Amino acid sequence: MRAKGLLLVTALTLSACGANQAAEPENPGGTTGSGGGIKVGVILPETATSARWESFDKPMLRAAMAAVGLDADIQNAQGDVQKFSTLADGMISQGVQVLVIAAINSEVGGSVADKARARGIPTIDYDRLNLGGGSDYYVSFDNVKVGELQGKGLVDALKGKVGAQVIEIEGAPTDNNATLFHDGQQNVLGPLYTSGALKLVRSQPIDGWDNQRGGLTFEQILTGNGGKVDGVVAANDGLAGAVITVLRKNGLNGKVPVTGQDATADGLMAVLRGDQYMTVFKPIREEAESAAKLAAALAKGDTVAADKVATDTSDDPKGKRQVKSVLLEPQLTTKDNVKAVVEQGYVKAADICGGDLAATCAQLGIR
Repeated sequence: MRAKGLLLVTALTLSACGANQAAEPENPGGTTGSGGGIKVGVILPETATSARWESFDKPMLRAAMAAVGLDADIQNAQGDVQKFSTLADGMISQGVQVLVIAAINSEVGGSVADKARARGIPTIDYDRLNLGGGSDYYVSFDNVKVGELQGKGLVDALKGKVGAQVIEIEGAPTDNNATLFHDGQQNVLGPLYTSGALKLVRSQPIDGWDNQRGGLTFEQILTGNGGKVDGVVAANDGLAGAVITVLRKNGLNGKVPVTGQDATADGLMAVLRGDQYMTVFKPIREEAESAAKLAAALAKGDTVAADKVATDTSDDPKGKRQVKSVLLEPQLTTKDNVKAVVEQGYVKAADICGGDLAATCAQLGIR
């Protein structure tokens, strides 16, 4: 079982805070398929802290659902818990056959799953497991492994620097994924903190994955530590960007390795510049396709077929249950293998190779 239940001033305008945001969609209320297939509802959580939801998940889910004959109504709650619940109510009343939810937090996710269950609608937790919820299936990545890759990346970057001082800027404490990322990081970094090979200055979760708050918090910790830091664990590319803004202000960008996650265009550019040491690439197309296969089986009431897709399990310690899961493999991405992300079509070379990065991309064969 991969998941463990560990639960864990100055005003600054951060230029990186908006850098990880996706452009607003042309149809911000959602996107509905052609109407010819089995109707499935999909609710995504927000766009403010990561570009992935609109840039990657939305179009990939749309394509994957259509490929298996599903008519997907895909909407985004924009970080608003009440809106998330309202969207779910609308989809349930419209008679969706399956509901796929990437919830803002476990409380609203569990509530939505309960409402759907009462109407006989199966639910799939997408990317985030809702602790204590009642969803039938869960599709995500091995999120403990994500954290382990972040820890490994930082250790590689520090190259055995004994006593290196590390600051951890973690994700939202209400997001089970953030807990799993931290668990994975500690699998790698914990023994090094204990032995004194590395020194943990402070580990701080950031409510709502808020990039600006993450940057302000990092600056306060850095200042409190006399401006000293040798490495930063940032839980995703958005928080990494906020951390890098503070490092740049202090003349430390490119000198202090920073981790990330999601392989966003901004994160990849930071990796290419050397401001961010690594990100974690998660092949979201595979996640979307797995969710679509599960939804297609559940819409037909074929749990045998669904179980053949979801061959892993995840621990829900709050609900005291094992949830049938699809857990995909994440990939550590440094400057040397950014090219692979481009070649797989997750980002275009033109989106990351302009201006000051043109020569770097040419050298790395990114085109």
